[in-house]
Amino acid sequence: MGEALALVSALCFGLTDVAAGLLSRRAHSITVACYGQAFGTVLMAAVVPFAAAPEVHPADLGWGALSGVGTGLGAAALFHAMSVGRFSTVVPLSVVAGAALPVLAGVALLDERPGVAAWAGIAASVPALWLIARSTGGRGGPGDGGAVAGLLPALLAGAAFALQYTALAQADPAAGLWPLLANRAASAVLVFALVLPRPARLRVPALIGAGAAGSGALSTAAITAFALAGRAQDLSTAAVLTSMYPVVPVLWGVAALGERLDRHQSFGLVCAAAAIGLIAAG
Repeated sequence: MGEALALVSALCFGLTDVAAGLLSRRAHSITVACYGQAFGTVLMAAVVPFAAAPEVHPADLGWGALSGVGTGLGAAALFHAMSVGRFSTVVPLSVVAGAALPVLAGVALLDERPGVAAWAGIAASVPALWLIARSTGGRGGPGDGGAVAGLLPALLAGAAFALQYTALAQADPAAGLWPLLANRAASAVLVFALVLPRPARLRVPALIGAGAAGSGALSTAAITAFALAGRAQDLSTAAVLTSMYPVVPVLWGVAALGERLDRHQSFGLVCAAAAIGLIAAG
């Protein structure tokens, strides 16, 4: 069941990225994140009372809120990376960091002991990052050479999502879904604070606002499935299986947007897939 929930989480995260990435090319990425996280908070607030929560402590809400900081920063950074770079490169870049760091956190904080394969996967992530980030010297936009344009925010997104995964895993399962509500609320407050200096960005066409809200619903389903998966298995396994979500935006970028990769970036994606697989196996 834990593995199935992690894969459901991966599918929902992948669909979130496709929707939000496309919307971020028509509206500011922070605006898309703001609408998404706000609607996700409302949705989670409606669900929380119906889930069993025998024991909720302030620490559980604190861990949930800290994970929400990672969620908000990660969403804003990744949506920006997807608005200026290629779906097929910036998303895998963020995932390599997002997959490797929770394994290291599991070792340092949760006394988990990954096997040799997991450490090999972490080692494979280094050349994967370098190869994916190579540019063929194109115009640097979303369809040509965009990996370099989105490199830094993609890596920032990976680190932020690692914080999201690791902090959420510290919450006691007895707290039910309350840590997830804290996650959504903290994320919404963070992205709202980022957009507040320029409130005009919140004025977007109704269709874009509705699409952003829909991406927030998918994101809420994804983080909920991840949290439940993390209660059924190790953090490292749940995080890595969830990190399979780039399959969705990569296929979309290549098939629907006509993105093309050079041989170095293609091999980098193979290395990234191998890194994720090895970490999962370890």
